Amino acid sequence: MGEIKIPIGRSSFADIRKNRYYYIDKSGLIKSLLKTDGTQVTLLTRPRRFGKTLNMYMLAEFFDIRKDSRALFEGLSISEEKELCRKWMNQYPVLFLSFRTVDGLSFEKAYAMLAAVLARTCQEHLYLLESEKVNSYEKEVFHRIASKTAIQEEVENGLQLLARMMSVYHNKPVILLMDEYDVPLAKASEKGYYPEMLEVVKGIMQTIKDNTSLKFAVITGCLRIAKESIFTGTNNFVSDTINDTGLNEYFGFTQAEVDRLLQDTGLTEHAERLRDWYDGYHFGNYDVYCPWDVMNHVKDLMLDPSAEPKNYWENTSDNSIIRTFLKRTDFDVHDKFETLLSGGSVRENITDQLTYDMLTSSEENLWSLLYLTGYLTRMRKDDPAGDCLQPGQTALRIPNKEIRSIFQKSVKAWFTEVSQESSRDELFAALWNGDTEKLTVLLSDLLFDTISYFDYRESFYHAFLTGLVSGAGYQVESNCENGLGRSDLVIRDRRNRRAVVIEAKWTDSEKKLEQECEEALRQIADRQYAKKVERSGYRQVLSLGIAFFKKQCLVRKE
Repeated sequence: MGEIKIPIGRSSFADIRKNRYYYIDKSGLIKSLLKTDGTQVTLLTRPRRFGKTLNMYMLAEFFDIRKDSRALFEGLSISEEKELCRKWMNQYPVLFLSFRTVDGLSFEKAYAMLAAVLARTCQEHLYLLESEKVNSYEKEVFHRIASKTAIQEEVENGLQLLARMMSVYHNKPVILLMDEYDVPLAKASEKGYYPEMLEVVKGIMQTIKDNTSLKFAVITGCLRIAKESIFTGTNNFVSDTINDTGLNEYFGFTQAEVDRLLQDTGLTEHAERLRDWYDGYHFGNYDVYCPWDVMNHVKDLMLDPSAEPKNYWENTSDNSIIRTFLKRTDFDVHDKFETLLSGGSVRENITDQLTYDMLTSSEENLWSLLYLTGYLTRMRKDDPAGDCLQPGQTALRIPNKEIRSIFQKSVKAWFTEVSQESSRDELFAALWNGDTEKLTVLLSDLLFDTISYFDYRESFYHAFLTGLVSGAGYQVESNCENGLGRSDLVIRDRRNRRAVVIEAKWTDSEKKLEQECEEALRQIADRQYAKKVERSGYRQVLSLGIAFFKKQCLVRKE
């Protein structure tokens, strides 16, 4: 097979094929779409990094009448469909644009970026200005859009105009490919100018409403925005989501495709670890891997066979949706999050028709958002956990280790944030006074409000304590060398020359709490943790042993 080159950050189908980068054949998508070529609009919604953009580039190369794409598709499954290729390959004008880069802190900034996308799209078709088939009035508006001098109404109607001009020029209807259509709305919702951007996007979407200049349209995004919000009046509208079975094999990698990739790269011994970290998504009737993760990790393994799995998907977003969920005090989701983090599932009502201005308006919408954007996946029908569902319910779980680690980090960040925003005066008063009874009550109450992300192992309790005492104006040392070993936690109040040395223990039985506290205090004494702090000039050094069992704790002092 020769040298294998893994494409990372490359979305251009032509670039990948011309330069012989490794490509997993998804050209069957073309045949599947053309089975229903009478459908005016197909909306494909999938989580980010599941191959939407690359597939759209592939469709553009296949249909574009201005290109000869035979070499690009040679050897792919679609090339075996001779009659289909004769009828469709490079036979239609293609209008392809992506809104993935549209962003801005204000509506004005974001609108300018959107107008720039339309300008670049017009600039790709400047040949229309030379055509006698296109009337002069349309050319004038076209020129203003291309030169970024058009008024908002002209920008909103720009795609309609361009489709009409292209159809007249080529004497054929146009195939419209619109990638990441909902990014402008998602960013607008985050930044606070949603109503203004909604009006612009609604105007642009009129292009697909009963447009005789269109052969058909394929649109991609993360969410299916409710039809009445921006697709009002659109007929022959078909939506293919992760709940459907029609096209799911073309977004994400199937097990057979990953097996072949590992075989081709000589990395078959990493199959199980790759499955644990990046598999687990259940779309329709297909189980799939996240392709972004797989390709990144395979490339890392080719450079270093000992490379550890990483959170590649995490770095493509801020993952704020999880913390948004946790911050909603009117939703009691703590127990559900603990169930998910321990490998279990939750049963929730899911809707795939949302609007960005209402995403956080209900618990149902938030669960739906976590599911539709890839943070959770649906249990298979043959899984026992997926049985006994109420009408409308879906059994959801975390798909793999990568996403579980994102949840863990989000929960830790949320708890630290909540802890630092709340008043801890009572807690620190009890701490400096050595009031162990009060500390026991306060810590137990705080534990009850936290979410365990390590099934109550010692690392969870250590992070819990560290998060509580950090950012309060004191010097906090965690797992630092101290005396004859490493103490769990040292809190120093330099101004008052006082300190607390804490050793934390975890137990699997409530009856052992007292015993573990004694063991913690004995360790502080035997390893001279407190003595070293005293020798550094602190007048008051308190030793505390804390034992934890699930959401209970006991505090004892020397």
